[in-house]
Formats: sequence, structure tokens, C-alpha cells
Amino acid sequence: MKKIVIWGCGGHAREVNHLCENSNYEVIGFLDERSEMKGLIIDDVPVLGDLHDIYSLRNMVKIVCAGVGDPSLKKRFVTKTKNAGFEIADTIVHPSVFISKRSTLGVGSIICEGTIITTNVQVGNFVIINRSSNISHDNIISDYVTIGPGVNIGGNVSIGEGAYIGIGSSIREKINIGAWSVIGGGAFVKNDVPAKTLYAGVPAQLKKDLD
Repeated sequence: MKKIVIWGCGGHAREVNHLCENSNYEVIGFLDERSEMKGLIIDDVPVLGDLHDIYSLRNMVKIVCAGVGDPSLKKRFVTKTKNAGFEIADTIVHPSVFISKRSTLGVGSIICEGTIITTNVQVGNFVIINRSSNISHDNIISDYVTIGPGVNIGGNVSIGEGAYIGIGSSIREKINIGAWSVIGGGAFVKNDVPAKTLYAGVPAQLKKDLD
């Protein structure tokens, strides 16, 4: 069994723990920067504290940095983990996921149950693809992207670094989603989305700039 520690102890971290229970991983603990969380038991897993609290385990465990949905927080945890000398966990894929042999996965990502990834899809590093998402052909999903449950993405879509695609949303084919943008839950995206913007609605429209 591969021993791992998961950043975060909220809902998504617990989902990752659930995924690991169905894979060849042993979760020995959660990480949380909040001192008051240290010592709690969540879903039968202890909160070990921050990285400095597990330094003695540095050469014994790997760290899951995609245990939180917020893309910017994921990126900060990656930097913090690497700087502390810990090894990043491999990409974890639920056994029920269908992924084409012509698609590629980066490091440190989480692919949840029921997801379908068809041909020639490029999934970057520290990406989260939640349950029952459908990812069509020739898509590019950049580093730190989070895709919510039940998202449908047409072919030839490019999603920029750190974008957040909300639950149940749909993206038409041949669309570009800008870096660090947010797509609201249930939205239908039929036009390109600029970087650092929030789009929501059916069809999706600009709600505000996030810069």
C-alpha cells in the first residue's frame, strides 16, 4: 500500500480519502494549517497538523496537494510542499474512470468516479476532475484546473491554468476558457471566456472581473 497524506480536511479532501479507499493507497492523515484542527479525527482519519508537524515522515509518505478545490490554494500547497522537501503523490484515478489510451495525465491530479475522458485529451498537473464529468476529444486542461461534478465539455476546448468549472455546467466545443476564470454552476458556455472573469447563466454571461 502506498502511504499518502492529503492537504485539507474538508469535503473534497474527504472525497479524495474515499477515492483512495477504492484504490491501492493508505491515507495516514490530513494536513491543515489551522492549529485548532490538529488532532481531530475526520472520517476515521487524523488531522496531523501542518507540514512541519510531519517532517519526520518526509521520506515515508507522499503528499496529495489537490485535496482542496480552490485552484489558488492548490497552487500554494504545491509550492509549500516542494519547498519543504516532500514528494508529491502520483495522479490518483478511481477504478471506474474511463480514459482513452491516447490521453495523457500530469502529476498530482485527482480523477473521480464515473468520469469519462475520451481521445487525445491533455490533463495537466494538480487538476481535479470531479464525479461523472464528461471530457470530450482534443481538450487541453491546464495545471491547477478544478472541474466540478457532472460537467460536460465538448471537443477542442482549452481550459487555462487555475480555472474553476462549476458543478453541472456545460462548455460548447471549440471554446477557450481563460486562466483563473470561474464558470458558475449550471452555466452553458457558448463563447470564449477571458482570463480572471466570472461567467454564469444560460447562456453564460460576464458577471464580474476577478483581477
